[in-house]
Amino acid sequence: MGIDPARLAYFVAVAERLHFGRAAAELGIDRRALSRAVVELEAELGVALFVRPAGTTRLTDAGRDLLARAHEDLASTAPAVPTGTGSEPGPGVAAGAPTPAHAFRIGIAPGVVVSKWTRLWGERRPDVEAQVIPTDAAMQVTALHEGLLDVSFVRLPVPAEGLSVIPLYSEVPVVVLPRDHPLADAESLSVVELAEEHLLQDPATVPEWSAAADVLRSTPVRPPPETASAADAVALVAAGIGVLVVPKSVARLHHRKDVTHVPLTDVAQTDVGLAWLADRTTPDVEDFIGIVRGRSVTSSRSGSGPGSQRGARGGAPAEPTGRKSAAQPDGSRAGGRARGPAARRRPRRAR
Repeated sequence: MGIDPARLAYFVAVAERLHFGRAAAELGIDRRALSRAVVELEAELGVALFVRPAGTTRLTDAGRDLLARAHEDLASTAPAVPTGTGSEPGPGVAAGAPTPAHAFRIGIAPGVVVSKWTRLWGERRPDVEAQVIPTDAAMQVTALHEGLLDVSFVRLPVPAEGLSVIPLYSEVPVVVLPRDHPLADAESLSVVELAEEHLLQDPATVPEWSAAADVLRSTPVRPPPETASAADAVALVAAGIGVLVVPKSVARLHHRKDVTHVPLTDVAQTDVGLAWLADRTTPDVEDFIGIVRGRSVTSSRSGSGPGSQRGARGGAPAEPTGRKSAAQPDGSRAGGRARGPAARRRPRRAR
């Protein structure tokens, strides 16, 4: 495609969230720097990628076309998304700047926020630039094996051959509904109450819903529509086409005024972990593990090598422990209060 990978990755971050502020916060860079990079990309391509009326950000047709092929182009290059540690962009943020000879590359699955850890990295290791690189389910481990990432925040389970994995925290699953849906004001829901809904994703990814639909559904299950991103799927929810089951952080990432999300009581939680190649446990990787685990700058790195990590270096995927093994980026702890099987509802608001 001939587009600078950093610019393209910035565009993808905004396009999938449809929000410059959230994309900048997740990437750990200044919003103005992100907006400038996108404007420069539009100038380079000679097309507008976003429609930006007050209060909303939408993709143009050209933007949707670029997003549809952007992941493939990023996967075929060595992606680089430099991040800053404060309000100003870090070295290399300027579009077209060369990738530093020594950078620490951090992959992040959708919804995972790492700004707290990258800020600490910048304070403790100013000699090595942190680069945050958005991934997806297909890239989160592949990019490690291809040498494009040093560590990767992944949604578990993952194929564990050759990896060391630290389970970090669990996320509550939610269902994304149109704001005016009859169940939108529920405090929590069961998949039984959603059995008749059109699920906008592969039913195999939500086996609890599939089991309920097999027994309770009065009409055949329709195949899900093809969507280029979670943002596209949420847009279909807003249009009343169906519902979507995702981790809470993903729902918050793609929040819109015309949708809401409700916790599900009987769908398995999603586990997030930190993965890296077992035979590439470098001093940089050990330092980052220490930051994620909350070790102080003076504590020893001993015991942080691959032999001491929970998870597997080969064989079956690592099994999440469910323990509160690390603080989440927002400072909350892993896990959460268990919910009962019965759905509880708040009083309906007057419309």
